[in-house]
Amino acid sequence: MVDAFALGSVRYAIGGALFVAILVALEGRQSLRYEGRLLPAALLGVIGITGFNAFVWYGLAFTRPEHAAIIMGIQTPLVALAVWLTRGVRPAAFTLACAATAFLGLVLVVTKGDPLGALAGGALIGDLLVFLGALSWVAYTLGSARFPAWSPVRFTVLTVIPGTVGLFVVNIAAVRAGIGQVPGAEALAAIGWQIAYFAIGTVVLGVLGFNFSVKYLGPLNTMLMLNLVPVGVFAIEAALGQRFTPVELAGAALVVGALVANNLYLRGASRSK
Repeated sequence: MVDAFALGSVRYAIGGALFVAILVALEGRQSLRYEGRLLPAALLGVIGITGFNAFVWYGLAFTRPEHAAIIMGIQTPLVALAVWLTRGVRPAAFTLACAATAFLGLVLVVTKGDPLGALAGGALIGDLLVFLGALSWVAYTLGSARFPAWSPVRFTVLTVIPGTVGLFVVNIAAVRAGIGQVPGAEALAAIGWQIAYFAIGTVVLGVLGFNFSVKYLGPLNTMLMLNLVPVGVFAIEAALGQRFTPVELAGAALVVGALVANNLYLRGASRSK
């Protein structure tokens, strides 16, 4: 009833307004100032908020939710690899092995063991778009460390604002390109409670809770929590009657198992220091 582009714009417009009200109530109007950091905050917001939503939501039009959930789950090894590339901190051999295992599991899930067959029907295109969205969120997560003086609430609000502007730009471009539509008032009213859930649950509580976790638990431990996403999606889809192939289940098990094993290893290594 409302396409992904319009949904992203509407939910972040509502969520952004709620964010501003929360920040002003907690830290005052002066907290809305960027204090010379508008450009880096805007860039991070466009990469994380705009990029993640545009890639993932449009990608879901071509692939299945459980595939997207599994791809989101590999953000943990992506964070480890990104830290290696950007900060020169090489992950342990065990972490690299877990990353390789997670990627193998991902390939099994998205191709069902048949890479050539995955090229048919546009499913692979959808998976690639979702993967780009995952990379965007990894960049956003790591970029939060560049704003240590900002509270999680302030960082969230001051990156969501430019990210929301970016979503409107993408929405306008999609409408002009003929792949998006401007929803009417009746269409929006028909899914009013779903939009309210998206705005409050996934934008305000979701993004804010995530950024608090990154601040106090670190990016790697926070990303581990996303392992619950593929598990939850697979369970819900199974309850709704979806049947998965043995290859898909094996791939999902490899991804989740590798991510959990890597986190347990990192926790043990941290305690031994």
